[in-house]
Amino acid sequence: MIKHIVLWELADKDQADANAAKMKEQLEALVGQAPGLVSAQVGRGFVGCDVALIVELESREALEAYQSFEPHVAIKNWIGTIAKSRTVCDFEC
Repeated sequence: MIKHIVLWELADKDQADANAAKMKEQLEALVGQAPGLVSAQVGRGFVGCDVALIVELESREALEAYQSFEPHVAIKNWIGTIAKSRTVCDFEC
């Protein structure tokens, strides 16, 4: 099992709640669409980051496929326009 964790700091603090809600809706909806994506949880951070994503995938190959899965790429591109910073950690458990 692969865990993919992403932490974001959002650029517009006035829109952070609305943007976090949209991120949650869109990212969690990828479960059942992206091959090998087992689960996705998005939460509004209150210490250390504005938004956190925790994804579980079946394998490293599934993580690689997820990164290029077109609906995921579209979401990443949008998030790139609203995020000030992004930190990623991938690990196997």
